[in-house]
Amino acid sequence: MRASEDIAGALEVHGRAVWRACTLYFPSAPDAEDAYQETFLKYALADATRFNDEEHRKAWLVRVATNTCKDMLKAASRRCAPAEQDVLDANPAPRDPASQPASFASDVADALRALSDPPRTPVYLSVCEGYSAPEIASMLDAPVNTVYSWIARGKKQLKEALS
Repeated sequence: MRASEDIAGALEVHGRAVWRACTLYFPSAPDAEDAYQETFLKYALADATRFNDEEHRKAWLVRVATNTCKDMLKAASRRCAPAEQDVLDANPAPRDPASQPASFASDVADALRALSDPPRTPVYLSVCEGYSAPEIASMLDAPVNTVYSWIARGKKQLKEALS
């Protein structure tokens, strides 16, 4: 297991990026929090994983967060009993920026959440986290030209949704 100082440092430096990735998949705060915690638990337990620099650590954490969210969504879709809409309506995700300062609840975020995946993850990594298409291709194990296509398609869908 990683040292507590290492985990605390990763939380401080990359916590916001991981939180944004989680809120991209889950507009409800409790689900996003579960994915966030699961991501850092995986980080704590991956003590054999070494990083070249802070960008490599950030890329690893964001990728683990997106995979964790996808796994949670798959597991939720396999449940027999669907969530009651009354419960979801009674407990919406907080929209107040003061209560969730690291979230980016807005029309753009909602439109980004509505995209299928891909292009959601490549667009998020490009636009929100600033990764280049070759870096995203490396993270997703996809051809660079495919990543360019996903980003272009996603931006076009976002433009249509927001206009």
